Amino acid sequence: MNKTIITGRRSARHFGPVALLLASAALLPQTLLAQTLSSGTSTASPYPASTASTVGAVTGSTRTSGSSTTPATTYGATTANTYGSAATSGAASGYGADDSADATTDPYGTASSRTTQTTAGSTALRGTGMLQGTPLNDADSLDADDLGRLTEAPQNEAEAPIDAGEAALTRTDDGLGLRFGSFTLRPSVNQSVNTETTRRGGTETRRSYLATTGNWELRSDWARHALTVTGEGTWQKNISGSGVTEPQANINGDLRLDLADDTIANLTAGYAFEREDANDPNAIANALNQADVDRYTAGAAIERDAGLLRGTAALALTRTTYGDVRLSDGRTLSLADRDRTAYQGRVRLGYELSPALIPFIEATLGRAVYDSDRDASGYARSSNSYGGRGGIQLDLGEKLRGELGLGYAVVDYEDSRLASIDAFTVDGNLAWSPRRGTTIDSTLRTTVQDATSAGANGWVEYQLTTGVSQQILDQLTGRLTGSTTLRDFPTSPNELNWQLGAGLIWNINRYFDVTANVGYEHTDNASGEDSKVIRAGIGLTLRR
Repeated sequence: MNKTIITGRRSARHFGPVALLLASAALLPQTLLAQTLSSGTSTASPYPASTASTVGAVTGSTRTSGSSTTPATTYGATTANTYGSAATSGAASGYGADDSADATTDPYGTASSRTTQTTAGSTALRGTGMLQGTPLNDADSLDADDLGRLTEAPQNEAEAPIDAGEAALTRTDDGLGLRFGSFTLRPSVNQSVNTETTRRGGTETRRSYLATTGNWELRSDWARHALTVTGEGTWQKNISGSGVTEPQANINGDLRLDLADDTIANLTAGYAFEREDANDPNAIANALNQADVDRYTAGAAIERDAGLLRGTAALALTRTTYGDVRLSDGRTLSLADRDRTAYQGRVRLGYELSPALIPFIEATLGRAVYDSDRDASGYARSSNSYGGRGGIQLDLGEKLRGELGLGYAVVDYEDSRLASIDAFTVDGNLAWSPRRGTTIDSTLRTTVQDATSAGANGWVEYQLTTGVSQQILDQLTGRLTGSTTLRDFPTSPNELNWQLGAGLIWNINRYFDVTANVGYEHTDNASGEDSKVIRAGIGLTLRR
């Protein structure tokens, strides 16, 4: 069985990536939730990345795993992860946005942005970001049916900083969590019933399924230093119809060391398991089940404030392995030729014009080494990646935070038959709370992905996610989200994936939530039939 080959079946390419991103913004909700507040440069987290758009609202704030003088946290009594974060074809390998709650990414990424689900069908898009220490090119990806699985347990709430105002009081006095010595464990479980309809070309499949998602956070309560360990897992079981289940799990640890003289170090490690998305350009055609993907990560970063200067240096390592694919004729296909190890170094320098305004420049250098010198098609896909960008970081308190960076990325492959990929990059994130009860978030991300088809080098991926969360009543929160992903292939027509979602969460009491979600995803495939997915679900979340 040959791997899917990216071929052009349309006579004309889609309009340019930048124009498309701007146009897509009109389709998406104008505001975004989850205040992914990144205060400072994030660490080279093995799994950082851009937020996903999800259909369901999620209670609690989410914590960025980034390394910064003040760990990034998202505020908001009830934040929602979006129901369909863009299912991009590769977990960002590249030059991406700031890391966001529980998102994970591989220094060289996975070749399909896979989302992690959280409560109410939320999905946290695994992106990458230079801030996270992920390299510019990605080989393969954990994909997602990432429009979002509506069923999943809410994200764990993060400890709010001292100046978080009302949000801090809410977080401290909620009475949740189990004490274990100097640690607090916050677990949650979401059980949901869902329905899914998929149309691919002239074929339609339906399934109903149960989804159980467990989510937990273990956080230290030390006078100095901090250790945070988070975990999440989703299990699905079909109860009618046909369709592929999408299990996923991840665990991430972050040890922050408060060193002397305004210096902070972060040591990170993680593991993630997911199944590749059938809409990924690297997916295998006519497969009953796509490959399982395991990713192991480790990283170290150090940040130093020296008067008006802010400096960060980080290293990240990611090991990615692929399981076998089960074909429609009963045979199996090994994808061991995609196994690889990626390394990346990153340096960043910022200048504090004021506490609220910090311009910065950043540079990255990375290398991806495949276990096999040549893949099944005879191509040497190991590569070197280079990138740089400049931008500005804005911090006006919990009402408005974010950053925007413009840069350039290059990926050079060892095989002379594979042309280098270069791209202008636009990366950024924004968290805005215009008034009490309303939260808005948005993320822009540019990555370079590796292909697996014979003769194909890869593609540039542009992604925009937006969303808005509104507290409708004291116990009821609503969430609207949207995302769009453009895949710009060098020699083939572009692909476009867009998603819309809506969700409600009813807080019965501090221990129970009822969630309801609906979402729609459309993928315009350049190498095959277009696909449309509709999902809806209702669930119950138990927190402790």
